Amino acid sequence: MCMSPNYGSRRDAAVPDIVVLHYTAMSDWTAARNWLCNPDAEVSAHYIVSEQGDVVQLVPEDQRAWHAGAGSWGDVTDVNSRSIGIELSNTGLAPFAAPLMDALEVLLPAIMDRWAIPASRVIAHSDLAPGRKIDPGARFDWARLVRSGLAVTAAATAVVTGDTDAFARDARAIGYTADVDAATLLAAFRLRHRQGQGGPLDGWDCALAADLAARFPVAKFGRTS
Repeated sequence: MCMSPNYGSRRDAAVPDIVVLHYTAMSDWTAARNWLCNPDAEVSAHYIVSEQGDVVQLVPEDQRAWHAGAGSWGDVTDVNSRSIGIELSNTGLAPFAAPLMDALEVLLPAIMDRWAIPASRVIAHSDLAPGRKIDPGARFDWARLVRSGLAVTAAATAVVTGDTDAFARDARAIGYTADVDAATLLAAFRLRHRQGQGGPLDGWDCALAADLAARFPVAKFGRTS
C-alpha cells in the first residue's frame, strides 16, 4: 500500500463534482500502483482497483490528484481540480474482471454520495480528452454502471437525419468541449455511447446525442465552470 506524493490542493476552493474512470494500460496492477506513487511519474489518481477487487486509496478525495491532464468537460478546463480519478487495472484489450467491477459498484456510489455527484458526471478519460486518451476503452462495461444508476446512457428509439452540425452542438451540450475535429469527436462519443460502431456519422449517432443533450446537459446542475 502507498499514498502518492503526486497531488496538491484543489484550485480556487473547488470541490469534486466529476468522477473520471481510467484504465491502467498495464498487466500488473501493483506496478501501476507503484508508478502512481512514484514522484518521478508526476501522475496519480485517488484510487486504483485491482482485478481481484482490491481498492487502494492513493490520494485524499479533498485533494487534487494528477490524473486527467489536458482536456475539458463542459466549461471545466482544470478537470483535476473538479474531479476524483479512479484507475482500473486493465490493459485495454480484455473485458474488465468481475471482482473489479463488483468493487467499483461499491466504491462509486460512496464517492457520489459524499460529494453529491450525479450519474451524468461519471465520465471516461476519453470523454474529456478525445483523441489523446481512449480509456477506459471499448471493453469497459458502461451498461452495468447504467443498470446500477452509476452512469447515464442514451434512450433514443428512432433514427433521425444525420447532421454534423447538430451532432457537434448536442455533443457540446453533453460536455464534449475539447477542441478536436469531427472524426475525433465522433470516435470519443462512440467509445462511450455506441461501443463497437464504425463508419461515418449517421442518424443513430445524432439521435443518441440529441437525447443525451435533452436530458443531461452539463448546465443542468449549474456545474458549468
